[in-house]
Amino acid sequence: MVFPVHLLLLLFLSVPLSESKLTVDYYKTSCPSFEQIMREAVTTKQINSPTTAAATLRTFFHDCMVEGCDASVLISSNSFDKAERDADINLSLPGDAFDVVLRAKTSLELSCPGIVSCADILARATRDLITMVGGPYYPVRLGRKDGFVSQASRVEGNLPRVNMTLTQIISLFKSKGFSIQEMVALTGGHTIGFSHCNEFADRLFRYSTTTPTDPNIHPKFAAALKNTCANYTKDTAMSAFNDVMTPGKFDNMYYKNLQRGLGLLSMDSALVMDSRTKPFVELYARDQAAFFADFARAMEKVSIVGVKTGKKGEVRRKCDAFNTIKT
Repeated sequence: MVFPVHLLLLLFLSVPLSESKLTVDYYKTSCPSFEQIMREAVTTKQINSPTTAAATLRTFFHDCMVEGCDASVLISSNSFDKAERDADINLSLPGDAFDVVLRAKTSLELSCPGIVSCADILARATRDLITMVGGPYYPVRLGRKDGFVSQASRVEGNLPRVNMTLTQIISLFKSKGFSIQEMVALTGGHTIGFSHCNEFADRLFRYSTTTPTDPNIHPKFAAALKNTCANYTKDTAMSAFNDVMTPGKFDNMYYKNLQRGLGLLSMDSALVMDSRTKPFVELYARDQAAFFADFARAMEKVSIVGVKTGKKGEVRRKCDAFNTIKT
């Protein structure tokens, strides 16, 4: 079939320019060892630190939702600038994610210096780690550049907080171009990883003036959480798995847990009670293939949010610092 020139032009123009420059084999010629180095770095790290997959997924999401997928969350603060990673909501981002990117970057700089961006490393490591723990495979287009801006002041309002209502969270995702169903699918990432007690303690100890514990939490689950988090005000590192049944495996157990009153965060429980989101929770609880397919598509979409190409970014020599110090 031959398309008229004007239709081909229209088709090309309908694809955002930044997306059109991304390709899955972007480093095939410029860094032939990219695939092997990434595979080795990710595999070694995950084997030694099984929480790496969840840590990296969370860090990747926090990166893409602020300034786009440009590795801005990896920048360290200096005397001139308080960077994204030091915004209060990012202080709990696990070090394993930063470490796996550092390991990959170090090896890649030795093999093909100045070629592979930190943003691409984070995007690819996230996909590889998700598949390593049983999650779906999805293509990762490469060619992102690392951003020039990382400011803690720009984080607020771009990431969901535990005290937000479901309506606020839906609105936040909508502002980034995601539907309610995509939001529910992406929240399924809670099937791996953990949350600190201070993120859900109100549900256990201060739910209301008449009912200290949220009645939507299964009583036995609530009792176990109270025991785990008894000293959370003194020991801020206390935490619990988001998925109490299969915390290290990427599956659809998260949604099944919600139906049993085993949702950890208030937003988790809200998903199964709200008519806008409940049908998707029910779908994913009974059909893991549907969850995997929708999660994969949503992650592809996340991975191209606000990407920088060309002169809009750089390839950092070190992932935690701009090539030129900003003053």
